[in-house]
Amino acid sequence: MTTTVTAPESATLVTLDDLEAAARALQGVTVRTPHVAVSALSRPDAPVWVKPEMLQATGAFKLRGAYYFLSRLSPEERARGVVAPSSGNHAQAVAMAASLFGIPCTVVMPTTVTAPKRVGAERLGARVELAGTTTHDRMARALEIVRTEGATLVPPYDHPWIIAGQGTAGLEIADDLPEVRTVLVPVGGGGLSAGVAAAIKLRLPTARVVGVEPAGAPKLTRAREAGQPVRLERTRSLADGLMAVEVGAVPFAHHQRFLDEIVTVGDEALVPAVRLLLDRAKLVTEPSGAITVAALMSGRVRADGPTVAVLSGGNIEWSGLRALLEGEGSE
Repeated sequence: MTTTVTAPESATLVTLDDLEAAARALQGVTVRTPHVAVSALSRPDAPVWVKPEMLQATGAFKLRGAYYFLSRLSPEERARGVVAPSSGNHAQAVAMAASLFGIPCTVVMPTTVTAPKRVGAERLGARVELAGTTTHDRMARALEIVRTEGATLVPPYDHPWIIAGQGTAGLEIADDLPEVRTVLVPVGGGGLSAGVAAAIKLRLPTARVVGVEPAGAPKLTRAREAGQPVRLERTRSLADGLMAVEVGAVPFAHHQRFLDEIVTVGDEALVPAVRLLLDRAKLVTEPSGAITVAALMSGRVRADGPTVAVLSGGNIEWSGLRALLEGEGSE
């Protein structure tokens, strides 16, 4: 069952100037991640590279958008601090960005958050508050902090500054591999996929951009069918970083303009992708990050000439990785 989510009549799309401004702001802050050739995925007519965003300081692409968002705030806004609702990666990214700017940061995490994720945010200087178990619970508490403390809300994906920051990964692909014909990018709330799609299409208009989401969380698939964002009743997947129940309204506008295709991948394809990346590319990837490779391995997407698969992150603990590869996480 899905519920329609009202979207704004118009949403501002990021421009190439916006993306390039974000790239300048991130110089010396984020890692310009390399493009690693993976022979096990390649054909003579279709070499495949992966872009390992787990090499960012917080283990995922999120720092790109978080830092750029904070860079756009006024000194007065920064002095009042920021607040971020998140179950993990966004919280750590905002916490790190806030520490770099030297400003107060609160992250609102679920009561079920794992100890490593909570400790990770605290280690970066954030005040951690726990609120319920749902996205709604976290957002409600974050908005309360905005009202009572004057902090600025840093949204995880539904904002042009976040999209521009995440889209710098796409600029790097276009700059380093101008011959690329196909780019695969994971879809969660939509910030990364929106930004990468915009960057690729604005730099390389003939390249094909494919969004990949879990079969158990097909929020963009349903949104495209409906012509507007919809809210799923529930989601379920090993790719826990991609289980948003709805795609953001601003990202969706970018998807409609720049994304060529959206495909879904079942959980059964995720573990082989994580294993291949570990065994053949020596990259530790969480299931969410490996979903683009899973799409290639399972045949959901066929590489059309030179291809790049974005790996969104690698925040998986050793015990979780071991359980996943031993089959305990494949149910």
